[in-house]
Amino acid sequence: MTANQHVSTITGPLNGLRVLDLSRILAGPTCTQLLGDMGADVIKIEKPAGGDDTRAWGPPFVKDQDDNFTTESAYYLCANRNKRSIAVDITTTEGAAFIRRLLTTCDVLVENFKVGGLKKYGLAYDDLKAEFPELIYCSITGFGQTGPNAHRPGYDLLAQGFGGIMSLTGEANGEPMKVGVGICDVMTGMYANSAVLAALYHQKTNGGGQQIDVALVDVQTAWLVNEGTNYLLSGDEPLRRGNGHPNIVPYQVFSVEDGHVIVAVGNDQQFKRFCHILQHPELADDPLYTTNQLRLKHREQLIPILSKILSSQKKQQLITLMEQEAIPGGPINTLSQLFATEQVRAREMKISMPYPESKTGTVELIGNPIKFSATPVSYHLAPPKCGQHSQEIIDELDRLTATDQPQ
Repeated sequence: MTANQHVSTITGPLNGLRVLDLSRILAGPTCTQLLGDMGADVIKIEKPAGGDDTRAWGPPFVKDQDDNFTTESAYYLCANRNKRSIAVDITTTEGAAFIRRLLTTCDVLVENFKVGGLKKYGLAYDDLKAEFPELIYCSITGFGQTGPNAHRPGYDLLAQGFGGIMSLTGEANGEPMKVGVGICDVMTGMYANSAVLAALYHQKTNGGGQQIDVALVDVQTAWLVNEGTNYLLSGDEPLRRGNGHPNIVPYQVFSVEDGHVIVAVGNDQQFKRFCHILQHPELADDPLYTTNQLRLKHREQLIPILSKILSSQKKQQLITLMEQEAIPGGPINTLSQLFATEQVRAREMKISMPYPESKTGTVELIGNPIKFSATPVSYHLAPPKCGQHSQEIIDELDRLTATDQPQ
């Protein structure tokens, strides 16, 4: 592949945007992968020895033709497609100078070093803003650029703990529980992506770049959403309710004869229909349960009654009846069940990309959920090996900067 061959396959709305990615792990790479999916040319800077830390976060790893593990873990693969990798030691004078040279061709820089971590290399925003006044510089940290905890490193688990979500997650009498994936990292990447797009719009309409300051703990606090606002309004600490909902009843998981079912009754009419299909219409007429406010108040009486009734139901039969009566609910799929569904197939949420190093010649990844009607996302570059595109990017930079020189 030559320096520009990959460009011809890009269909997304950000085609022509160039992003310098100084991030690693998950939050920053999630942001830049989204930008790459939408058409941006993302240049991933990696340390020469080992590259992105997540390359080693396995198993599982990609297996090669001889059934040996490669250096690409599933964790790394999840957030690094549509990027080109170049190995640069930014701790050296030469490496830092090369980054500044690359920036002459870039619109956006994304980094997730600790506060002040890039200052020692002359690559902090304050070091660059005069030379690159149009640059969008997105900084992702654990606690932000300000505040008493700004110096602390950021990890998803610590952010979930500090940010309150673990106090809400888990069984009522169990220990506080984190979400099963690095959701704070992922949400931070999404907020950062949105902020980059907004800053680019401002740059286009008003001129001038800026620094974006996004913190894991801020993001975690933001997506407490209704539970956070419940507390601010009432002053009452929310309780862990397992799979129960703080504001709606019944809205939770129930055991049935052959597994578990989600029941998500959202209003009083749905509750009436739900009681009807359970052949217990008297519950809907009971003055203790006629409205959601009453059902919330008498949750401890109602849920055991429903649990007993549902324990003898067949899962698929119940789901079918609920669907017929427009009562929200459904199964709890394992990942094998999820990725085997027609819905995932129809929505292209599982994709296959060419990957010559793997045993099968391809690698399976999760698709992008955004569906553009005119400028669809594209999957043009599989997650790269560390430094895979180093020479390509150097040659390209030489050509681009040469055209900028006076004749």
